[in-house]
Amino acid sequence: MNDRICSHRDLIVYQKSFSAGKRIFELWGAFPREEMYSLTDQVRRSSRSVSANIAEAWRKRRYEKHFCSTLNIAESEAAETQVWFEYAAAHGYLEQKTAEQANDFYDELLRMIVSMIASPEKWYIGKRESKTRREEDTERAEKGVNEVIAAYLVNDAPEIDQFDLLIPSPTLRVSSYSSSSLSVSPPPHVSPSESPEDEDA
Repeated sequence: MNDRICSHRDLIVYQKSFSAGKRIFELWGAFPREEMYSLTDQVRRSSRSVSANIAEAWRKRRYEKHFCSTLNIAESEAAETQVWFEYAAAHGYLEQKTAEQANDFYDELLRMIVSMIASPEKWYIGKRESKTRREEDTERAEKGVNEVIAAYLVNDAPEIDQFDLLIPSPTLRVSSYSSSSLSVSPPPHVSPSESPEDEDA
């Protein structure tokens, strides 16, 4: 089923990454004080950076290279977050099962991000026909501001089946952990069946 995507908030990958960043902030609050400005700060920053860069990439869709480059940053931040989970488990701050669940969840995010990078044409807005300032003013006067805004939203909001992004990409090697996922609250606009299971870490 294709969804009309009008904002980065409509992207499932954004919703999932935002929920994960929020959960990580809560989970890492119980870590030792000496890790506050090292491990705790690093994982909070990288996890939040994933959703921030997805939102930024969405607003760069007029420029394919910028779109892919910014998504690549989101991809690297997600991978960095996985490394901090491994360190947390190695130091005994997290149970191994929780770290595996977190890694599996971020593997899913990585699959979605890599799929977007591999198929930028689905998201790319493309170049618009250039108009002179006078032509733009005339068009605005004839159609009215509201109509111009409505046309902009329709043209810039692609209809995409986002669940196609969950298909594993052959270019991404995922972990061999179990199929459980990071404990996060179901994000808005995502059906419970597609959300990570709520489970106390």
